[in-house]
Amino acid sequence: MKFRDKVVIVTGAGSGIGRSIAIAYASEGAKVVIAEKDPVTGSETENFITSAGRTACFIQTDISNPSEIAAMTKSAAELFGTLDILVNNAGFGRWKTPYDLTVDEWDEVINTNLRGAFLCAREAARVMREHGGGSIINIASTRALMSEPDSEAYAASKGGIVALTHALAASFSNDHIRVNCISPGWIETGDYSKLREADHSQHFSGRVGRPEDIAGACLFLSSSENDFINGENIVIDGGMTRRMIYEP
Repeated sequence: MKFRDKVVIVTGAGSGIGRSIAIAYASEGAKVVIAEKDPVTGSETENFITSAGRTACFIQTDISNPSEIAAMTKSAAELFGTLDILVNNAGFGRWKTPYDLTVDEWDEVINTNLRGAFLCAREAARVMREHGGGSIINIASTRALMSEPDSEAYAASKGGIVALTHALAASFSNDHIRVNCISPGWIETGDYSKLREADHSQHFSGRVGRPEDIAGACLFLSSSENDFINGENIVIDGGMTRRMIYEP
């Protein structure tokens, strides 16, 4: 119970990686705020955690909306009295050729993934600095470092998150707020049993990643025992981006 009574906000915690992160913190005794746009999945995560005797509160939040971010953070602080950890996880992509991607679609991705992460961090830091500091973890992607076609908006948003991380670490350092980043590789959030051996063999670790792999890294980075890690981007991809591939 290393995080007993710590207050944690996890954005996009209704499903996938975010859900796993929220559950991991709750299992370690934290009070978890589920900041999720979808009322169904947000409630499901809350119910899953509370049914296990842990503490969670779902606050419906669209992080592309600045006023909803401010309201969510204020409600979380009022409910639990403080804020210790923020995990900026929420995000999505538009997979369209750059010739067809509209300005509105570009803005939607950037405003959610990148601007939303900045605003959540800023609002959380306002609370953290009044209570001695805290930890912010941004979830980026290996797509910040490498790409497939038709991923421009998503790649730009995740690359921005990596840069935002070290900028915020510098700005918040005097307030004892650490800011780090995780760049997941292939993390399967669907039916893991349907993956092929060819999928697993692309990784030095011999398998595709699971959401729990990222949740464990969040616990590590936000632990007070690791307070010398600051402004970093940690790639967690089973070694996939380190594998040299030659075309036959």
